[in-house]
Amino acid sequence: MESSERDLLVAGVRHEADGVVSIELTDPDGAELAAWEPGAHIDVVLPGDLVRQYSLCGDVDDRSRYRIGVLREPTGRGGSEFLHTRLAVGDRLRIRGPRNNFTLVDAPHHVFVAGGIGVTPLLPMLDAVRRRGGSWQMVYGGRTRSAMAFRDELPDGVQLVPQDELGHPDLAGVLDGAAPGTLVYCCGPAGLIDAVRQRCAGWADPDAVRFELFAAPGTIDDVDEQQPFEVQLAHSGVSFTVQPGESILAKAIEAGADIVFDCQDGICGSCETPIIEGSADHRDHVLTTAEREEQACLMVCVSRSRSPRLVLDL
Repeated sequence: MESSERDLLVAGVRHEADGVVSIELTDPDGAELAAWEPGAHIDVVLPGDLVRQYSLCGDVDDRSRYRIGVLREPTGRGGSEFLHTRLAVGDRLRIRGPRNNFTLVDAPHHVFVAGGIGVTPLLPMLDAVRRRGGSWQMVYGGRTRSAMAFRDELPDGVQLVPQDELGHPDLAGVLDGAAPGTLVYCCGPAGLIDAVRQRCAGWADPDAVRFELFAAPGTIDDVDEQQPFEVQLAHSGVSFTVQPGESILAKAIEAGADIVFDCQDGICGSCETPIIEGSADHRDHVLTTAEREEQACLMVCVSRSRSPRLVLDL
């Protein structure tokens, strides 16, 4: 589903909630945009080589436009501030994608848990489940009602929980007693995601909770960080050793590999690379448990190796 980097036209900028705008993007020549599925995001390339990921939250059947929601973060590195204060209709934005690390999977019942701007990827997911007559439940929490974007697009039955009025969402009431086969999709602050994962920790399916992060929660130490390992790049045949404190990504670029990357925290999926030989120590926050066990790919920005040698499709 991923497509090449290109410029799109800013066709609309709309206030959606306190501190949130939506931005509509179209092809400058009126061509159809690449297809996407619920959970997909695009990379937006901003001045100063800033790259930000924003979930697509429009109509998946409308190939004429993409829509993203942007939370203004004055203490950030300037990406959202630029989009809120300097972007205008008629401008162009460079994007990559779409790409999907948060795929909607069929299930007997879906529970959607949104926190703040984390509602954006869940909007098309909920729409898809409702269109096919699926069973669902959704709880959407935010600081205040006026800060909760896209409220007017939500169907009856969605539980809105403004913190200043009702406190935090009742996760026990939403998740406890869920029927076998239920899948939970959660997007929002790390604290909310951690709370949902802890609530579902005893469920039989380790991948029953699917989530998308805005920031990495920390390093995963599954194997001895002090062990070096060898990496071979299959396309060039170049081999190198990754020492403690070094990343596969940095060493591969040093060796001449052409790799698309952004976050370097294992949360965006940009640097996903196929594994030809060897076993990875996955330290990303993108792959499911089942995908990690397949050992078909790894995120070279953060992951290391369980085997003495990795051969990568680079």
